[in-house]
Amino acid sequence: MESLLNIGLIGLDTSHVLHFSKLLNDKSHEYHVPGGRVTVAFPGGSPDFELSHTRVEGYTAQLRDELGVRIVASPEEVAEACDAIMLESVDGRVHLEQFRAIAPLRKPVFIDKPLTVRLDEAQEIAALAKQYGIPVMSSSALRFAEGMKEAQSKQELGDIIGADCFGPMAIQPTQPGYFWYGIHSIEMLFALLGGGCAELTARANDDHDLITAVWQDGRIGTVRGNRKGNNKFGGTVHRQKASHFIDVYANPKPYYASLLESVIRLFQTGKPDVSLEETLEIIRFIEAANESRSTGKTVRLG
Repeated sequence: MESLLNIGLIGLDTSHVLHFSKLLNDKSHEYHVPGGRVTVAFPGGSPDFELSHTRVEGYTAQLRDELGVRIVASPEEVAEACDAIMLESVDGRVHLEQFRAIAPLRKPVFIDKPLTVRLDEAQEIAALAKQYGIPVMSSSALRFAEGMKEAQSKQELGDIIGADCFGPMAIQPTQPGYFWYGIHSIEMLFALLGGGCAELTARANDDHDLITAVWQDGRIGTVRGNRKGNNKFGGTVHRQKASHFIDVYANPKPYYASLLESVIRLFQTGKPDVSLEETLEIIRFIEAANESRSTGKTVRLG
């Protein structure tokens, strides 16, 4: 039998830790992901972020009491006790500090979205990963939704010439602008169009946001967000022969399971499905979109 990887969690302030742990640890789960088991975790939590500190105690208790996960007092203890790490802290501001603590132990790391909320911090994570030879990946689960994979596969309709993605766009004061929920739809756009955005313009009012981005080859992509109660993600892919809708809910397989399969591949092979180079471009895109949102001006990225 193939040996299971011991996986450690850092940051127990998001429902993702329960989703991932159940998918890994419960072999009877309909969408069980084989290859690893969550065995150790550090709670963390940000006292100035309500959606962080109010969740830590409950998720910690569930992981400890229902799934048998050992709770430890520091990120370093997690890294010492496991084969691979999922850095799950919901507050992107703490990711660099936590990654600095574990990098010297050279364990492969998945960092849940956002990688960071500042480009310079994202670049430092990339530099540390290179220095210590650590495989690192960061991504939104929406990129791996089965509906996204289906949309990407329709090559018989020709090349992708543009895309429009949409989703909820909640804003949190501690997570600048689009780093909180905007990153999901932005990740979907990059999954479809790839890197190479040249410029963008963001417009917003109390209820809606619209980012219009032009790629270096002339393709145009948009991200539409709302705060009016419609919490669904989706999009439209424009190809040479036809346009088609992206239904991320058509397949019953949860996108958390599809993402987790990619994470296990990272841990097993050391090769990320989403490169850090692309993730750095996404962080730069979000910073530029935040700048345009506040100034009303078009921002060039390269």
